[in-house]
Amino acid sequence: MTQPGEQISSADVLARAAALGGVDARGAVRIREGSHAIFELPNGVVARIGESGSYQVAQRELCISRWLNQNGIETVRAADSVSQPTLVGDQPVTWWTLIPDHRPSTPGELGGMLRKLHTLTPPTEFPLPCYAPFDGLRERIESAATIDEADRSWLLAQYRQLRQRYDDIGDPLPPCVIHGDAWQGNLVAPPSGDPIVLDLDNVSMGWREWDLVQLAVDYTDFQRISDDEYESFVAAYGGYDVTRWAGYRVLADIQEFRWAGFALGRSDGSHAVVTEAAHRIACLRGLVPKPWAWRAL
Repeated sequence: MTQPGEQISSADVLARAAALGGVDARGAVRIREGSHAIFELPNGVVARIGESGSYQVAQRELCISRWLNQNGIETVRAADSVSQPTLVGDQPVTWWTLIPDHRPSTPGELGGMLRKLHTLTPPTEFPLPCYAPFDGLRERIESAATIDEADRSWLLAQYRQLRQRYDDIGDPLPPCVIHGDAWQGNLVAPPSGDPIVLDLDNVSMGWREWDLVQLAVDYTDFQRISDDEYESFVAAYGGYDVTRWAGYRVLADIQEFRWAGFALGRSDGSHAVVTEAAHRIACLRGLVPKPWAWRAL
């Protein structure tokens, strides 16, 4: 029997969860191994393995999926053939309906979905947390085993500075429902029908700008999208261009700092990830000119 805190592979977690839930996991194919491990299973089911201690987050994701679908935003749907979440040790496994043959959304599709999402009245059936952009960042920097002390000292100083800059912004507008990780890969388009929202673990109450800044930095700092594509995003959202907001650079710097912190958190077991984390830190420190090129993790 798995004990809370025991480390087992994601494949083992999947096998144990499938046995508990009566789910056919034969021939499972790993789709992704990141903060969540995701597997495609037979019969059009996708398994999503949460981090240790995230059972309540998994429960909330299931509630959010039902709520968004009921409120006109097409969202990944939980598989109704199994009781959820399934707990293996202290890791929750949720089961979802496969979305076949999809592509990442266009910037315009993403802007249109966010415009709808940000106008929703928050749910009354369950609480949404407040968005916490700095959550876990300092601990990740302090515990990172793959950086030298010069980088650690710089990152901690930058962390303190970013928190102060953020506190100095003031509230741009009252908080609304936000996705919290609004990039094109988290809104996917099937061959027909509306684009479908994925990855619900960061849905929360927060500034709308947090959902707009991710595509904006793709445009301003990475040049991953063209002028026309960014203009289509702004137009679909209703004409509000977050890059023209006085607080944009603060949120952009925090978002990029978070992406570097994510790489640090995954760099213990992979030379490629260690190299990518070092590259991201060098960019943040001004040692690499923009536009930057960062590898997806």
